[in-house]
Amino acid sequence: MTATNFAHYPRVLSIAGSDSGGGAGIQADIKTISALGGFAMTAITAITAQNTQGVQGIHALPASFLKSQIQSVADDIGVDAVKIGMLHTPEVVEVVAWAIDHYGWKNVILDPVMVATSGDRLIDEETVKLLIQELFPKVQLITPNLDEAEVLLGRAIREESELIPAAQELLSLGAPSALLKGGHLVGEWVVDVWASKGEPLVLKSKRIASKNVHGTGCTLSSAIASYCARGESLSGAIEMARGYILKAIESGAHVQTGDPKGLGHGPLNHGFAPEAMRILR
Repeated sequence: MTATNFAHYPRVLSIAGSDSGGGAGIQADIKTISALGGFAMTAITAITAQNTQGVQGIHALPASFLKSQIQSVADDIGVDAVKIGMLHTPEVVEVVAWAIDHYGWKNVILDPVMVATSGDRLIDEETVKLLIQELFPKVQLITPNLDEAEVLLGRAIREESELIPAAQELLSLGAPSALLKGGHLVGEWVVDVWASKGEPLVLKSKRIASKNVHGTGCTLSSAIASYCARGESLSGAIEMARGYILKAIESGAHVQTGDPKGLGHGPLNHGFAPEAMRILR
């Protein structure tokens, strides 16, 4: 059998920061991609010291070394989909923009990580501007939460009625489609809005009572990338990824990780799959 006759795993590259607490970032991406049947590869942008209570420190890796990581995996293993997370400096943004162009990646999901679950701000204004200018037009989907959308749009989003206009306004920044995550709004239902060229799609689900929501954004974006790598349409990948993350939240809601007083935000239960695959497929 020649090499060209071999099958390969759905290959997903995560370009993001490392979370020492294991709940978000690269670690959440690896768990999610693996749980959904993909082969996870990483290009680490920064190393963080963090846990369930917050971010204690960020150590940036040189942009040149990020480029080396990307080249190492893309030139050898190949990439079917890309998830982009925390990009903390303009130089790092430029490397990722170069990689998208150089390799001609199409399935690129950008989670514009700007604010941690704990409320810690992770990137500065200059980097935000370059992120919009250089990356938004090159990716397939951006997945901001409300805090990130407020930074991008320069205004507050406080009501469910504001979600559709805000999602549509995000498209004016250059991204071809945007999934605005409304989980930070108070209410019985979690409402997300996917805006693209057509009519906005409103996605509703019953809110699950849980403090273990650290890494939800990372998990959702890497799940979308995983389903895209498996050949799903973007709309199908979004709906299936939402199903996966809801089950991950539900199955981890009663688990205590970290501070026994429960003052922090624990992780999801990424490992409930492969049961998830049977349910969602």
